[in-house]
Amino acid sequence: MKTKEIKQLETKELVEKIASAEVSLDKMKLNHQVTALENPSQIKLARRDIARMKTELRQRELNK
Repeated sequence: MKTKEIKQLETKELVEKIASAEVSLDKMKLNHQVTALENPSQIKLARRDIARMKTELRQRELNK
């Protein structure tokens, strides 16, 4: 998810996206431990997306 897309989301949507992305990341990690993922770099991309979303959420909190 690109930064532009994240900035366009409302705060409530952003919180929901973060929660679902974290659950998805946990599932990916677990699946990767059991059997190797086809593309292990997906884990890194998911972590970075979550970090971008959390950064935007924090910026919104500070700007209020």
